[in-house]
Amino acid sequence: MNPDKKIIIDELFERVNASPFVIVVDYAGTTVPQFATLRDKLREGGSECHVAKNTYMRAALNSAGLPDISSELVGQTAFITGESDVCAAARSVKEFAKDAGKDDVFKCGILDGEVLDVTKLKTLADLPSREVLLAQLLGVIKEPATQIARVLNEKIKKDGGEGVSAPAEEAAAE
Repeated sequence: MNPDKKIIIDELFERVNASPFVIVVDYAGTTVPQFATLRDKLREGGSECHVAKNTYMRAALNSAGLPDISSELVGQTAFITGESDVCAAARSVKEFAKDAGKDDVFKCGILDGEVLDVTKLKTLADLPSREVLLAQLLGVIKEPATQIARVLNEKIKKDGGEGVSAPAEEAAAE
């Protein structure tokens, strides 16, 4: 094998091995400014987009022991890898496709060793951000305690008490 090719494949292997996901997209028909915008959006979310020959990526994926997606590695293909947030990367690609006026740019993906089809990638793109999901989880966890406090407070008021007041209200009253 040509030493230059080996260097490129080894670099791709390192990127694929360091990332929990790989998203394969078709960038045919996009302009350079559109593609630069995609790269900027991905970089904001901790991901990177690289264009490499399909044969080089096929060899890198094979070396990494990842599933064979050779059937999708045709045409003008870009590869997205990242540190952690696959949803942010998929969301950026979806926004890019909408802005570029393209219907389908997703080809396939690999997440934790599993092949993702276009439908699954679109589902990941539709998920809310990590912060929103954490806020929703916190609300779900906090709700039972809030319900108990409301019931106890109403019981106290019903029995002739004043109910439970917040410490700030007590300090203001004094």
